[in-house]
Amino acid sequence: MPHLTSRTASAASTDVRTGLGVPGYAHPLLAPAEWGELARPGTPVHWAVLNVAQGPGSRPDPHCLETVARLRDAGVRVLGQADLTDGARAFGEVISDAQRYLDWYRVDGFLLDRCPSDRVSLPETLRTVTTLRTLHDEPHIVLGHGTHPCPDYAEIADQLVTFSGPWSDYRWSQAAEWTADHPPERFCHLVHGVPRRHLDEALRIARWQGVATIWFTDHSDRAGRGDPWEGMPGYWDEIVSRIGTGVSE
Repeated sequence: MPHLTSRTASAASTDVRTGLGVPGYAHPLLAPAEWGELARPGTPVHWAVLNVAQGPGSRPDPHCLETVARLRDAGVRVLGQADLTDGARAFGEVISDAQRYLDWYRVDGFLLDRCPSDRVSLPETLRTVTTLRTLHDEPHIVLGHGTHPCPDYAEIADQLVTFSGPWSDYRWSQAAEWTADHPPERFCHLVHGVPRRHLDEALRIARWQGVATIWFTDHSDRAGRGDPWEGMPGYWDEIVSRIGTGVSE
């Protein structure tokens, strides 16, 4: 069994409504079945990320427009993807991408990918998040750190991705102690390379670490040469059944 940091009794025993956070399938032309599954009634999707071309692209994509409309009709929250490049990307570029996502696809919020996690970068990230909140009435903001950041980041976003990586690391991972001060709905874990036989174990790890939004897949990143998120997990029906129905947001 992995070494887990124990949570407070209230967090560990709460009936957490676990759901899926889809970090971004391939383009709808390449993955029509995958996108279609997200719109099925009762599928427990908290949100799905639309990444047209490493961002919103240069013009509205009719296939993406159709997909977003179908997801919206199904009540699925759609997020635009904006890459912060670990704090190196210009503020204006990030906001420009966000505005195009809103103008073209009417997204419900944003996943800020490769978000920095150190305290020094916090003011600039706060500036970005504050500006995004002026562009939309109630945007859902997810900070894609991929690791546990400085605790103060929890005060500026709706959710934090506190793990993103392979199963070989996840099964021995630990939750930072400060996360126990927040409800599970504030955290997300994205894990690739999870074998079917370890799916239940992976779900237990997420629950024990106090995480409500997850994405587990048996695809791998092929030693950094591929995107493990672009396809549907081979055990899609099984993971949907494990999580249960009726928790779509």
